[in-house]
Amino acid sequence: MREIRAALQTSANEIEAHEIVCGLLYERFDHYSWVGIYVVEDVELILSAYSGPEETEHTRIAVGEGICGLAAASGTTEVVPDVSQRPEFIACFPSTRSEIVVPIHGPNGVLGEIDIDSDWLDAFDDRDRELLETIAEELSGVMSGGA
Repeated sequence: MREIRAALQTSANEIEAHEIVCGLLYERFDHYSWVGIYVVEDVELILSAYSGPEETEHTRIAVGEGICGLAAASGTTEVVPDVSQRPEFIACFPSTRSEIVVPIHGPNGVLGEIDIDSDWLDAFDDRDRELLETIAEELSGVMSGGA
């Protein structure tokens, strides 16, 4: 977390901050198969940055659609241990078995979210959730102009 916090303090802009976070999370956690940050623009989530083997075709997702859209609409973290059990799941990659989506809150609502896919079943635990929610708070400062 210290490494991410320090990197965010020296990032030149919001997009660089997103790229740094995605890169560090993808590098440091073997069970994070793909890490992306989406930003909210009107009624859509727009992919801002990602780290992983390839870009998803889902670079724009409607708020309320899929796991990402549900997290943006509700403002709550979504942890999905087995994506095959959630009919609303939008498959970014055929290998994805579980997903966690953590909203980034601003003063006037959800600014964006951290989306992580894993090729492992039931990959995310409370430690992942707590870490990612803390990182989302740090990103909120950058995205709200506070960093």
